[in-house]
Parts: sequence; structure tokens; C-alpha cells
Amino acid sequence: MALGKWVVTSKLCLVLFSGQGFFYAVSWRIKNYIRQRRERMIDDMKEQLEAIRAEADAELSAVKDAKALDALRVKFLGKKGALTAILKQMGKLTAEERPVMGQLANEVRTFIEEAIAAKQTEITRLEMQARLASETIDVTLPGQKQSLGSLHPLAIVENEIKEIFLGMGFEIADGPEVEYDYYNFEALNLPPDHPARDTQDTFYITDNILLRTQTSSVQVHVMENQKPPIRVISPGRVFRSDAVDATHSPLFHQIEGLVVDKGITMADLKGTLEMLMKRLYGPDCKIRLRPHHFPFTEPSAEVDVMCFGCMGKGCRICKNEGYIELLGAGMVHPKVLEGCGIDSSVYSGFAFGLGLERVVMRRYNISDMRLLFENDYRFLEQF
Repeated sequence: MALGKWVVTSKLCLVLFSGQGFFYAVSWRIKNYIRQRRERMIDDMKEQLEAIRAEADAELSAVKDAKALDALRVKFLGKKGALTAILKQMGKLTAEERPVMGQLANEVRTFIEEAIAAKQTEITRLEMQARLASETIDVTLPGQKQSLGSLHPLAIVENEIKEIFLGMGFEIADGPEVEYDYYNFEALNLPPDHPARDTQDTFYITDNILLRTQTSSVQVHVMENQKPPIRVISPGRVFRSDAVDATHSPLFHQIEGLVVDKGITMADLKGTLEMLMKRLYGPDCKIRLRPHHFPFTEPSAEVDVMCFGCMGKGCRICKNEGYIELLGAGMVHPKVLEGCGIDSSVYSGFAFGLGLERVVMRRYNISDMRLLFENDYRFLEQF
């Protein structure tokens, strides 16, 4: 009986043992299957990462510009890129597997980023080389000549005349172009009813205010405010109602001179004018003085210079005279001196007024005054 129980118990144990072995066997197979799947998944991920590295390297070598390089960066490293898709699978790995795969993924990312940066540097260098090649400047060639402005011939000669008179001890005086009738006419011995006013018809603003016809008005201002000795010139614009032609204009420039001192004579006047003309036109320049009448000088003279067109023989420019009228001059009238508070029994003086345009025409052999006012670049660039 006891033996029989043992036999039964043994059979039961064997059966139990056999059932437990089967469970262990199935469990082992399942674990082994899961381990093999993980290993295959890890191997697949490694292969995919290596494939991404190789593909990125191959495509980078074919990239030629920045646009294509940016597209490659998005393809592999963007939010929907190939590497990002692999990284999303990291959640399926165990805590022990993640560091290994993470390290490999970071190596692939670093490789691609460095390769892209290197390619960007190369593309930038090549683009700069291409730009430099297309924008090459041959520094051995002369540059383009820049057009430079120059002084107007009127300004050139005016400045030269100023320098000549400054060298002779004169000062430069200035005055208003809009002047009172008194300073333009009456103070110069030209009362309202004087017939000489007709030759200086000008532009009136009111009955008492006008555009000056001569810079002699500046001389009156100087004599009122300065006591002798006086040596001044007064350059400036003047206005007269003249018809426009080759030698006349309603607007022109004058340079008037005044000297007041003790013992001044016509010889001083003639010597001063000869010095001026020879300095302007050369030592062969000739002038002549013709008796004339001016209300503000006594005696008076017209000063002519030899015609530059015919050299004294007579032509259209000088109206066959051989000389061209250049300026008026004379000894300052005693009434003008007394009107400015200067004792004419003690002091005497001379005055002259020359037209700047005529001096310039004589200097540069210009036959028509209108050329000086037309602003023709072809004419002005010669100076």
C-alpha cells in the first residue's frame, strides 16, 4: 500500500515536473524571441543611421549652392527629416539600449551638421571667388576723368584786376545795387533835370529808388565816410536800359576807381591806367585818351584800347575806328568833392569806370558780349 502511494505520488510529481518544464521552455522561447526582435530592431536602427550618414555624405558632395544645401539640411535634420524619424523610435528601447543608440544618433547628427557647415564655407568661398572674378577692376588702367568746374571769364578777369589794384595800394569797396537817386545821380552832379541822365536810362523801383547805373555811387558813400587819402575800386553789377547787341547789354559789370589826395593830376590817372592795361594785355598794349564830358569829372576823357581784331587798322568790331572804347575817366569835379565834405582847394582826385565785359572781350579776343551771358558750356569750358 505504501508502495502504491509512492508510485502514484511519483507519477504526479513527474506529471507536475513535466508541466513546469513546458512552462519554462515556452517562457524561454518567448524571451528569446523578444530579445532577437530587439536585437534586429537595434541592428535596423544602426543600419538606418549609417545609411543616413552615407546618403547625406553622398548628396553633400553634389550640392553646388546655398539653396540646395538648405534643402538637404531640412531633409536630414528637419522636424520631418530622416534622422528625426529614427530618433522617434528611441521610445521603444530599454533604458540600457537608449544610451547606445543615442550616442550613435548624436554621432550621425554631428557628422551631418559639420559636413553642412564645411559645405557652407566652401559655397561662400566659391561665390566670393565668382563675384570677384565678375567684378574685377584693373587698377593699372587710368580712372575716368572727372569734370571740374572753373571760374567764369568775368570772375577770372575781375579777380586779376583786383589783385593789380591791391598791389598799387587800393582798397576794395562795395555798395548796394538798389540805390537812391541821390547817390546814383544828384551827388555826382546830375540834378533831376540834367540831360546827361538820358544816356543812363535805368530801371526805377520808385521815383526815388532805382537799380544803379554805375558803381560811382559807391565812391560817394566812401567819400562821405572816409577822409583823404582815398584809394578804392568798386566792382559790381550795374543796369541800364540798353538794347542787346555785340557790345551792349542791359546788365553788365563795372569796376570804378577813385583816388583823392593832395596834388593828384591827370598824369597820375594816365599812369595808373597804362599800368593796368599793360598788366592785363601785355607790354605792347596801347591806349588813347580822347577829350570828353562827364558831369562828375572835369576835365574828362574817354579811354580807348587798341582793337584786338584788327590791331588798330579798323574792322567791324571797332566800327573801323581801330580802337574800342573801354572806359571813362577824369579829374573828380570840385562840386562832387564839396558835396561829400572834402575841401576841393586842398584835395584833388581822379576817377575812372571801366566795363568789365569789354575788358574780358579784349583779353580773350571775344567778338560778341552775349557769349558771356548765354552760359553755353562749349564756350565756358575753354576757360
